[in-house]
Amino acid sequence: MTAYEPLGDPGAGTDPAPDPGPTGPGRAGYDAVVLAGGAARRLGGVDKPGLRVGGRALLDRVLAACAGAGTTVVVAEPRPTGRPVTWAREDPPGGGPLAALAAGLRHTAAEHVVVVSADLPFLAPATVGRLLASLAAGDADGALLTDADGRDQPLVAAYRAPALRRELAALARDRAARDRVPDLTGLPLRRLTGALRLTRVPDAVASFDCDTWDDLATARARIREHGHVLDEWISAAKDELGIDLDVDTKVLLDLARDAAHGVARPAAPLTTFLVGYAAGRAQGGPEVVAETARKAAALALRWAEEAADAGAAPGKGTPDAAPDTRPDA
Repeated sequence: MTAYEPLGDPGAGTDPAPDPGPTGPGRAGYDAVVLAGGAARRLGGVDKPGLRVGGRALLDRVLAACAGAGTTVVVAEPRPTGRPVTWAREDPPGGGPLAALAAGLRHTAAEHVVVVSADLPFLAPATVGRLLASLAAGDADGALLTDADGRDQPLVAAYRAPALRRELAALARDRAARDRVPDLTGLPLRRLTGALRLTRVPDAVASFDCDTWDDLATARARIREHGHVLDEWISAAKDELGIDLDVDTKVLLDLARDAAHGVARPAAPLTTFLVGYAAGRAQGGPEVVAETARKAAALALRWAEEAADAGAAPGKGTPDAAPDTRPDA
């Protein structure tokens, strides 16, 4: 388990996330390797990547955070996932993180590689962006997160792929010469990270991993906290529905409020549905959603103004209209 402090937002760390730039690493200039083949002994050997937090498998949550990767390689036995990936496996299976990393790295081509485990419920695209920006800003071989206790988390990191390949090859050569075993099976991860020049990025939340049932319970409780539940629900719903669109949720919430107050409470969900439908018909992005919401909000305000002019309630002041006595009015 990585120590967890319930402070800040996932991926926020201690500073705002730097923007890696439109063409730099952090857009399409990186690949990702996800290690998802561990034994989960402290969880009784269950399928840890398939455990759900906020209705989504841990693996799918990690894949969503790495959605900007050109190629995403998952080192594990294939399974259904919410996003397309390339599958790889170390030989023999269960050979440990170094062997798994080497197996996944063979399928990547980008200069920068994000390496993460599949049990990080709070990993976010912003976290990945911060790691890549930190890597690009200096000449280190990698940038990794540190947890609340200041411990390195080498499986939440961005690395220069040539440096990884160089040191993995050196470890394999050394082992073959010493033990006559020409692979990396069973070698600890620190043998690799100890040979690399690394930059540290503090982030007590994104570095939290689920090693035990208590960790899983903590993660599930956190996403239901008031400050997180709405964003978590929207992310889960977008993944479930196959929607890859970031919109200003405040605009939609304001629209729902105006429709509820100016028309009737059931108008709130129906109006936001119609806005989404209209934006979809127009094949638009966030800008189209915002403009469509603006038009609908203006309409709702006009309804409210007419109600006020008619006596502060719809139906009053017009001789042929009956008062609205529905429970939702």
